[in-house]
Amino acid sequence: MTPVALDPHLHAPARLQIATVLANIQSAEFAKLREITDVSDSVLSKHLSALVDAGYVKLTKTPLDGRQRTWASFTRAGRKAFAAHMRALQALVASAEQAVAAQ
Repeated sequence: MTPVALDPHLHAPARLQIATVLANIQSAEFAKLREITDVSDSVLSKHLSALVDAGYVKLTKTPLDGRQRTWASFTRAGRKAFAAHMRALQALVASAEQAVAAQ
């Protein structure tokens, strides 16, 4: 089996959920990402910070309804990294399916 390059910045389950959401929409509000990932504010902040540090996500703060809201969106590098990570996951699945079929 050829080694598969999973992206450690995207591999954590909550980060993979965040990336999946951001791959399908322009941007997502912090509260929506918290709801989807089912993690606390502090855990989500840490995951988003890791994605920002990797250059994959951009955070934007905007006032809405008298409160400051944080929005996350993929950068171009983030979209490319997510696509590569998904290809790596698909390669792992294909390899596992071949191994099961051969048994």
